[in-house]
Amino acid sequence: MIDDQALFRSGLALVIGSQPDLTVVGQAGDGDEAVDLVARVSPDVLLMDVRMPHLDGVAATRAICAKYGDEAPKVLVLTTFDLDAAVADAIEAGASGFLLKDAQPEFLLGAIRAVAAGNQVVAASATKSLFERFRAEQAQAPGAEYDLLTGREREIMLRAAQGMSNAEIASAEYLSEATVKTHMSRILTKLHLRDRVQLVVYCYEHGLL
Repeated sequence: MIDDQALFRSGLALVIGSQPDLTVVGQAGDGDEAVDLVARVSPDVLLMDVRMPHLDGVAATRAICAKYGDEAPKVLVLTTFDLDAAVADAIEAGASGFLLKDAQPEFLLGAIRAVAAGNQVVAASATKSLFERFRAEQAQAPGAEYDLLTGREREIMLRAAQGMSNAEIASAEYLSEATVKTHMSRILTKLHLRDRVQLVVYCYEHGLL
């Protein structure tokens, strides 16, 4: 976990360390240390404070995702404000979602597990405002990569971008969850996206939602 407040880090470490399936493998106080930490311990999930001195969470996320690509840890950004503009920048940089620092411990733990499993996590109070920003600032027609999607893949993509789970999509499309999972993997590959958060951003950027 990466945060410039040692006391906050210690509190998170106690909460996370109390879980039998979660382990805190390292801590750092700024973005520069975060980059070094990832190189040393290869975490599965990185809790990243978005605002820190020296190298902030956005720049650190961008550096880590650029360096490791598909092998980069899932980044879960932590912020004090639910409409923090830096959060949108962090998601563009490769973060898999964000949480407010005052989130309940149970929600934090669930978010870590969800992100580790490849799901998106976005604070509910800010979801619409956050992604509306992408549509307002960067609306543009989809590129050639969108043409590679089949009609079924486009339907599944939009349902996923609307927040539906694989199980919900499977029910709506009369498919098995395994088939939906396969379609999702192909969609992300064709669009050159890492996860569902980036899929939502893509849809808003290109006026598909």
